[in-house]
Amino acid sequence: MCSTQDLDGMSWTDLAVGIFFLLQTSLGMLGNSALLCCFMVADLAGIRAKPTDLIVKHLTWANIMVLCRGVLQTTAAFHQTFYLEKVSCKLALYFHRVARGVSIGSMSLLSVIQAITISPNNSMWAQLKIIAPRIIGPYLGLCWATQLLVYIFIPVYTTDIWGGINVTGIEDYGYCAVVNPERRVTTLIAILLTSRDVIFLVLMMCASASMVLVLLKHMQRVRHIHRSLSPRSSPETKATQSILTLVSSFVLFYITSTVFTSHMAALDVKFPWLVSANVAMTACFPACCPFLLLRQHTSVFRLCCTCSYQTTHRARVVREL
Repeated sequence: MCSTQDLDGMSWTDLAVGIFFLLQTSLGMLGNSALLCCFMVADLAGIRAKPTDLIVKHLTWANIMVLCRGVLQTTAAFHQTFYLEKVSCKLALYFHRVARGVSIGSMSLLSVIQAITISPNNSMWAQLKIIAPRIIGPYLGLCWATQLLVYIFIPVYTTDIWGGINVTGIEDYGYCAVVNPERRVTTLIAILLTSRDVIFLVLMMCASASMVLVLLKHMQRVRHIHRSLSPRSSPETKATQSILTLVSSFVLFYITSTVFTSHMAALDVKFPWLVSANVAMTACFPACCPFLLLRQHTSVFRLCCTCSYQTTHRARVVREL
C-alpha cells in the first residue's frame, strides 16, 4: 500500500500545495516585474505616459506585495523550519492586507477613469475628462494612507509562533500566528471591510458596464467600415474583451477570496487547508493581472519598441556617416 507521506513526513497534499504556491509566486513576480520594467524603459526614454499608467504602476506594486506572502506559504507547505520573529510577522501580514486593499482601490479607479475617458463628449461624464487625470495622484496617496489606517488592528493581534504557544484561539499560519479577537470585534471588522469591498466592486462593475455599452454602440456604428476593410476583429471588440476579462477575473477571484475570509472569521477552529486556499485565491489575481495588462496595455510595448528602433536607427546612421 502506498503511503500518503514521504520519507521526511511531508504529505503529498503539502507537496502539491507547496509546488502550487511556488509556481504561482514565481510566475506572478515575473509578470509584474516585466510590466514594471517596461514602464521604467518608457519613463527613461522620456515618453509621455497616459494618466492610467500611474494607476497600473501602483496596482503592480500592490500585486508584488501580495505575492510576497506566497514565499512564506511555500516555505510552510514544504515543512521547512522557518519562523518569523514577532515584528516581521506583524509587518508581513499587515502589508499583505494593505496591498490587497490598495489593489481593489486601484482597480476601481482604473475602471472609472477608463469609463470617463472613452465616454462621448456629449455625455454627463464629459466635464470630468479634464479633472480626472488631476485626481489620480491624490486618490492613490489617499488610498495607501487609508489602507494603512484601516488595517492597523492586524499588528495588535499578530504574534510569532512562540508567542502563540500558550494562547488559546490562535490562527497558525506555519510561520506566524494570529490571536483571534472577540466575536463582536471580529463581526464588526468583517462588516466594515466587506462594506468597503462591496462599494469598490459596485463602482468597478458599473464603470465597466458603461465602457462596454459605449464600445458596443460605437462598434455597431462603424461595423460596415470594418467589414469593408478587414474581416478581422475590430479594435472596439478587442478592447471590450480586454475590459471584460480584466474586470471579471478580478471580481471572481476577489469575491471568492472574500467568501473564504468571511468563512474563516466565522469559524472557531481554523483548518490549514482553508488558510492555504484563502491565501492562494487572494494571490490568483495578482499573479494573472500582469499578463492581462501586458495584453491590454500594448501601447507601452510599442513605445519601448519604437524607442529601441530609433536608437538602433540612429546608430546605423552614425556608422554610415
